[in-house]
Amino acid sequence: MEARHDGYVISTDPGRLDRDAIWSFLRTTYWAADVPRDAVERSIEHSLAFGLYAPQGAQAGFARVVTDHARFAWLADVFVLPAHRGKGLGVWLVEAVLGHRDLAGLSFVLATADAHGLYERFGFRTIDPGRMLQRLAERHAPEPG
Repeated sequence: MEARHDGYVISTDPGRLDRDAIWSFLRTTYWAADVPRDAVERSIEHSLAFGLYAPQGAQAGFARVVTDHARFAWLADVFVLPAHRGKGLGVWLVEAVLGHRDLAGLSFVLATADAHGLYERFGFRTIDPGRMLQRLAERHAPEPG
């Protein structure tokens, strides 16, 4: 899948992803700061990844979906790099994800601490916390550098 808008491109071609840029940004987030590089690599390999690229071709954003391709999808690691924010690219990226033909008709979930407004415009709603359970993985120490 490939879409174009104002010189930007969204693509699901995994060969285009700048994994260094993705990991470098994820290391600065509240949700993935302590996730080792190899775990980020595996998460990309086992997900449907959406790269957002600037007009010059550099990585400008990213999103991935963990799915069974039948009933369920988890939207994760959605970001637009700071230099590209304020242009509606986050909205466009989420639209591209939700509009992808392989994800049509699936129920989506996600977790966010600060972007509720973005996702609510696409029909996401807060779910009953009494029904959701979580088991956290044992975290590894962050990789140096």
